[in-house]
Amino acid sequence: VAVDLRGHGLSEKPDSGYDMQTVTNDVAGVLRVLASQGYERPVVAGQSWGGNVVVELAHLYPDLVRGVVAVDGGFLELQEHFPQWEQCSLALRPPNLLGTPVARMRGYMEGAHPDWPQTGIDGSMANFEHLPDGTIRPWLTLERHLMVLRGLWEHKPTHIYRDISVPVMFVPAEGPGGVFSDTKRQAVERALHSVPKVRVEWFSPADHDLHAQHPVRFAQVVHTATTDGFFS
Repeated sequence: VAVDLRGHGLSEKPDSGYDMQTVTNDVAGVLRVLASQGYERPVVAGQSWGGNVVVELAHLYPDLVRGVVAVDGGFLELQEHFPQWEQCSLALRPPNLLGTPVARMRGYMEGAHPDWPQTGIDGSMANFEHLPDGTIRPWLTLERHLMVLRGLWEHKPTHIYRDISVPVMFVPAEGPGGVFSDTKRQAVERALHSVPKVRVEWFSPADHDLHAQHPVRFAQVVHTATTDGFFS
């Protein structure tokens, strides 16, 4: 089951509620519906911001999950890099892609990620609404993207690590020019020594969207953890 969090994909796009608590409550609501249909306590994975969301989910709702997988996220504590929100919003503000031709965007992705399988490119292109005039519009608007970023900036996962009672697997990516590559190993080591039941599976070298770049290997890593007893 893949979930579009609020503001993303085909989910509703309210103008508020992008703080970590509210978004985590959204996921918990989905899990309760799934449980009512017989799908109880799944392993829940999230990438980047979603990695922090699933770590918060493990902390707040351990009764709803068997464990969580944080993909190149979950250890992100932006205030350590940007003490002021204004610094963060300027440094990590995404480009405004509204109106970019579909073909140009796809060409850029294929050029920037020549080793990605076609499924990874297609999945990334699904982040955009394809308009009748041949251009794209991000499902997550720039304004809501910044609200998501603010919620991530406010989140401090290191404050909750020791209180998490379900297994957490971190799957960080390491590569030149990666997100906070200079301090990532230190952040992951801190999680490794703080979360009670934890596993780390490094992808190196790999892009931030490692699940798009290495889908088979990523699936194998998660499958192994679900069958070797880690998530039991």
